[in-house]
Amino acid sequence: MASIKITGQKRLVIISGRAYPELAEQVAAELETEVLPTDARTFANGEIYARFDESVRGCDAFVIQSHARPINEALMEQLIMVDALKRASAKRITVVAPFYPYSRQDKKGRGREPISARLIADLFKAAGADRIMSVDLHAAQIQGFFDGPVDHLFAMPVLLEHFRAKLDPSTLAVVSPDMGRVRVADIWSDKLGAPLAIIHKRRDPLVPNQVSVHEIVGDVSGKVCLLVDDMIDTGRTIVKAAEALKKNGATGVVVAATHAIFSDPAFDILQAEAIDQVVVTDTLPIPEDKRWDRLTVLPIAPLLARAIHEVFDDGSVTSMFDGAA
Repeated sequence: MASIKITGQKRLVIISGRAYPELAEQVAAELETEVLPTDARTFANGEIYARFDESVRGCDAFVIQSHARPINEALMEQLIMVDALKRASAKRITVVAPFYPYSRQDKKGRGREPISARLIADLFKAAGADRIMSVDLHAAQIQGFFDGPVDHLFAMPVLLEHFRAKLDPSTLAVVSPDMGRVRVADIWSDKLGAPLAIIHKRRDPLVPNQVSVHEIVGDVSGKVCLLVDDMIDTGRTIVKAAEALKKNGATGVVVAATHAIFSDPAFDILQAEAIDQVVVTDTLPIPEDKRWDRLTVLPIAPLLARAIHEVFDDGSVTSMFDGAA
């Protein structure tokens, strides 16, 4: 069967949700296989149905779904596909969620709040998932929410390869957009041999997506600043940070992020004069009408494909990043 790769007695199956089938096809191409034909549809009342057109009995199945808008539909579809695989006697089921849904709700900031990231892990387990694979989790503790292996992949090598070819380390400063990303920015600083700066900001807990930038720790005068973050949502935080850097003497601001959520009005906001370039990966679909000339999108499929290959061959995913970049 063309859609199933056979190695000895093992069978690898790539399954795609409908949120971003192009990514699954790219991953399958990297693995020299094809996406399993699937009958997925949404009924008039909003209920989702999924059935696989070929047998998956005894297979090592990887269900790839990007959790873009509408995120709850994408999540429910992936859960239904996992359940279908379990009932069809798949040997092992891996949820591949390049952007982990609800990842920003990883702890209780105030009383009576949910920990939705933990709930998502519980839902995947209840549906029948044996393993989860994701890229640049918003919080490392999410790995502990799932009762099973979690493959935490890092997009840093992909992004670093791009910036090493484009930026001069002698004029560069790596900037963390907040205190929570300092550890990651520090690694970037070491890898690029550039000084580190930190933006201290305060977020209003009662007003979502609103941030006030307070001060910059570190010297950015005369530097091209590389702002590194795991995701860009509306873009307001990044633009405020870029404006603060320019006011403090930065000659340029380049933004690097793994997940391009780009909720409205990000398309308009990110084209601000304070930002010279935005570089992201395609863990989430970015429609043509959400792209502009200063946006660069790097492919994540090779990284996902290599990780899937390691899992399938019972290799080491961790070794992919030992001394990487």
